[in-house]
Amino acid sequence: MAKITFVTHDDQRFEVEASNGTTVMENAIKNSVPGIEAECGGACACATCHVYVDDAWQETVGGPEAMEEDMLDFAWEVQPGSRLSCQISVSDALDGLVVRVPEKQA
Repeated sequence: MAKITFVTHDDQRFEVEASNGTTVMENAIKNSVPGIEAECGGACACATCHVYVDDAWQETVGGPEAMEEDMLDFAWEVQPGSRLSCQISVSDALDGLVVRVPEKQA
């Protein structure tokens, strides 16, 4: 289990307990984190669960694979730490993860 902190564009913080094997997106939806829309339900077929992985966590989380990179082309204000939260699998290694939610989703 890992604790994940979501920080919204207006600096609201949402700390959630996430079970291993789930995705960051699933935990955002389950805990009603504002700004995560997840229109495709986690199929990596949209960019409405876009987050910015905190600089300190980017190496641990890793970068996007090809399909996710293609979908990030549709995300709003992509930055170096941009990821689709549906593609980040929770593990003990992510305990303490911090992600920022953009002001809007694509």
